[in-house]
Amino acid sequence: MNKRVLIVGGNTGIGKTLNKLLLADGHETHLISRSQGSVDVLDEEPNFPSIEGAIDALVYCPGSINLKPFRGLKMADFQHDLNVNYLGAIKTIKHFLPNLKESSSASITLFSTVAVQKGMHFHSSIAGAKGAVEGLTRALAAELAPKVRVNCIAPSLTDTPLAEKLLRNEKQREGAEQRHPLKSIGESSDIAHMAHFLLSDKAQWISGQIINIDGGMSSLSNG
Repeated sequence: MNKRVLIVGGNTGIGKTLNKLLLADGHETHLISRSQGSVDVLDEEPNFPSIEGAIDALVYCPGSINLKPFRGLKMADFQHDLNVNYLGAIKTIKHFLPNLKESSSASITLFSTVAVQKGMHFHSSIAGAKGAVEGLTRALAAELAPKVRVNCIAPSLTDTPLAEKLLRNEKQREGAEQRHPLKSIGESSDIAHMAHFLLSDKAQWISGQIINIDGGMSSLSNG
């Protein structure tokens, strides 16, 4: 069955790849992107578009990678990561929840990071913000069941524009690959295909889950 899907942050990286997959399957997509100047989730009251009728799936892609020693992080850093990753998702869900409830089979997909489950140097700000996203995932999945399913994907380092500063040269890329048990970093398609599955009718019995797609980082020894 064709679905009506809202992708927040669908102009680059994972969101862009997911949009291509959905369009190829004949689904209807609506994109909200700060880079297009349409909506900025950091605004206190974002100017979300009015969408009439049911939305079958909402995918919230915006994220941040702010890796610094704890002593070097300012309160503004913590607040920014919380605003982008957690509060932005809340604002979006609150606005479009009535549309989701009009669907006979609705879902929400959020994004976390492997750093929530696996302690990593310099990740205190982003891990804290994404930890809030994981808590939100489980709480909303319980509260909105059985009408709306809510799941979260937790990737490790993925080759997207957001991560380009960490993959600027071959030495950085090789080092990142070697830190993963599968000796590679993720591609946007790895993550987008899972998001595509989670909003499909094949995933109707999946809710409240944090799904790791991380090259084995969260659960395997790298020995």
